[in-house]
Amino acid sequence: MTQASDIIVFQRSPVRVEQFAAAADRRIEGECVQTVENHYSDPSGQFHAGIWSGGRGSWRVKYHEHEFCTLLEGYVRLTDTQGDSVELFAGDHFVIPAGFEGVWEVLEPARKTYAIFEPK
Repeated sequence: MTQASDIIVFQRSPVRVEQFAAAADRRIEGECVQTVENHYSDPSGQFHAGIWSGGRGSWRVKYHEHEFCTLLEGYVRLTDTQGDSVELFAGDHFVIPAGFEGVWEVLEPARKTYAIFEPK
């Protein structure tokens, strides 16, 4: 049985911070340095939630997971393989469905919360 003590409050939970850059073969522009603070992963390993941040740059992405985000800071653009794009600003809530392929571009340093579901 899950109890109130099992609830994860990001600001009150210890977390391991991971910093990395997009793989060299996916980078388009910039260093593409990103930081992830994963606050929760379910026992099946299919659901994850945390905070992501990244500096200016752009890289190719291919989503196998569904991701819900709230952009807390910054300005980003997602462009699909057909060249259509959506611009996202601080305060925007959005979902990137599994199967999305394109370019993730950070135009102003960005920070977001995320909730990811990776179907097996």
